Amino acid sequence: MMQSTLTAEIDWAGRAVRVEYQWLGEENSDAPLLVFLHEGLGSLSMWRDFPQTLCRALGCRGLVYSRPGYGQSTPRAADDVWAPDFMHRQAHEVLPALLLALGVDTAANPPCLLGHSDGGSIALLYAARFPNRVAGAVLLAPHIRVEDISVSSIAKTRTAYVETDLRQRLARHHADPDSAFWGWNKIWLDPAFRSWTIVADVATITCPLLAIQGLDDEYGTLSQIRDIATSVPQTELFELAECGHSPHRDQPAQLIARIEAFFKHHFPLTQPA
Repeated sequence: MMQSTLTAEIDWAGRAVRVEYQWLGEENSDAPLLVFLHEGLGSLSMWRDFPQTLCRALGCRGLVYSRPGYGQSTPRAADDVWAPDFMHRQAHEVLPALLLALGVDTAANPPCLLGHSDGGSIALLYAARFPNRVAGAVLLAPHIRVEDISVSSIAKTRTAYVETDLRQRLARHHADPDSAFWGWNKIWLDPAFRSWTIVADVATITCPLLAIQGLDDEYGTLSQIRDIATSVPQTELFELAECGHSPHRDQPAQLIARIEAFFKHHFPLTQPA
């Protein structure tokens, strides 16, 4: 079971924002740090025990948090409509502010990032903007452009939110499920977002990447991670059979083994004794 969470306050765009977070393995103060970035409908609690299991396998510390608008963090205001640059703002503004508030010295000890879906895109954008402040990144089903399959599946999710018990299920993980759902859903289905792309951004990344995607991903095609590898030659790819959009839920054992191999190659000191 995950232990209780903490909150930090950051200043974001002139507004005091509460961010829910949790440390894993904090007692190992000299161990490398892995920061977890959740998906578009995710939160700290929706990772369940995956971060703890992975950090134990790697011998590293973990930082898990809920972005503003999610989990127990400050909800999105009802009239706050996200713009197409919402993931850029998370990568360039919110994540750096949180790391600073928590005393993480990214210049002296750059962390690694692990992001899922939108979180994977945010990890890429952070690595592109702050190349000397990130050691590497693991990307689970990231997006670098908007595809028809993404829009179609997200439209179906809107129907499910209105017509099924999806809202009640999300309420287990979000203080304000409407904040989490509509912020994400409305921008992804906004016609202005169809031209969103971060292909040019990722081309500047210098750290090692591991990009992972399921062969049955209902939110994106394999061109997402393959095109990352085209733009960032040091990218390692892992395409998982019998796996949808959430490798950490669909194929956790295979996923952890592959991440262990990546860390053993690039960051051998993270491995437990």
